[in-house]
Amino acid sequence: MKPASGDPRRHVSTSPFKPPPPAPPVERFSVNDQVTHDRYGLGVVIGVEDEVAVFVDFGSRQERITTPFNKLYKL
Repeated sequence: MKPASGDPRRHVSTSPFKPPPPAPPVERFSVNDQVTHDRYGLGVVIGVEDEVAVFVDFGSRQERITTPFNKLYKL
């Protein structure tokens, strides 16, 4: 048996099931954006890596957060 590849399965047009909803667009952050994170709290974006990751200063620590930004929200 092959391991799961993580790629979404393709929808067959004759399938009785609805196609999966499209993925939501990736949130774009820029330097000096104020953000909040479910784990680290309030912070300020201090760096952006080409839609791959953002560096955020949370006051007591600095974290690199990679996409998808599930727990990071722009204020």
